[in-house]
Amino acid sequence: MKVIAMIPARYEASRFPGKLMKDLAGKSVILRTYEATKQTNLFDEVYVVTDSDIIFNEITSNGGKAIKSIKEHESGSDRIAEAVENLEVDIVVNVQGDEPFTQAEPLFNLLEVFKSDTAKEIAIASLMIKMEVEAEINNPNNVKVVTDTQNFAMYFSRCPIPYPREKSMAVYYKHIGIYAFRKDALLKFTKLPMYHLEATEKLENLRFIANGLKVKMVETNKLAIGIDTPEDLEKANAIFNKTGNL
Repeated sequence: MKVIAMIPARYEASRFPGKLMKDLAGKSVILRTYEATKQTNLFDEVYVVTDSDIIFNEITSNGGKAIKSIKEHESGSDRIAEAVENLEVDIVVNVQGDEPFTQAEPLFNLLEVFKSDTAKEIAIASLMIKMEVEAEINNPNNVKVVTDTQNFAMYFSRCPIPYPREKSMAVYYKHIGIYAFRKDALLKFTKLPMYHLEATEKLENLRFIANGLKVKMVETNKLAIGIDTPEDLEKANAIFNKTGNL
C-alpha cells in the first residue's frame, strides 16, 4: 500500500495573509510543516501543493518536493486531487500547511484505520480531540464534530455542537483538519457539487456529509497547534523558545 502526504498551501489567507511564509524559529511555517511531516517517516513521499511561486520556491530551494497547481481551487482537497490524479498511490493524507507541530502518533493511528480495513469500506478518515475549555468550544475557528457510536462523523460546525441543554452530559470534540483518503474517494469528492452547508460554514468536510460519504473519526490526545492568527504564531515561537524544538 503506497501512502503519500500532500500539504496544500495557498499564499493568501483571509485571516492572516501570507502566514505560511511567516518566520517560525528561523524557518517559514510551511517549511516547518513540510519537515515535520517528513520526520514522521510514515510516508513514501511528501509534497507541498501550491498556487504560489513563492511557496513553491521556498520548498524546492530547501530540498523539498512541491507541485504547482494548474487550476484555481476552492479547497485544499480539490488542490490535492489535481496533483494526485496521475500518481500511482493508494492512500493520500492531507496535512494542513499551517500545522508545523504535526506529529507521528496521530498520523500513524489514522493510517491504521485503512490497514485494518480489509474490506475497503472506509474511504475517508480524520482526527479529533476532546475540548473542555469553554472559550475554545465557543471559538468559531475551532471546528466541532459530532459522531455516531462507531465514530463516524454526523456533522461538522463552527458552532458549539451539541447544544448543552444538559451541561453535565455535553462532550465536545475539535476536528483536526488532517484527512486520509483512498485515492478514488478523493477524486470522487472533487466532482461533487458544493451544497449550501459547505458554502455557509466554509467547511469542505460538509461536502462529504451532504453527499453521504462516511468519515471515520480517530480520537487523539495530541494537540496540533495551527497557525490561524498572528497570536498563534507568537505562541508557536514561544513554545520553540521555551523547549528548543517544535
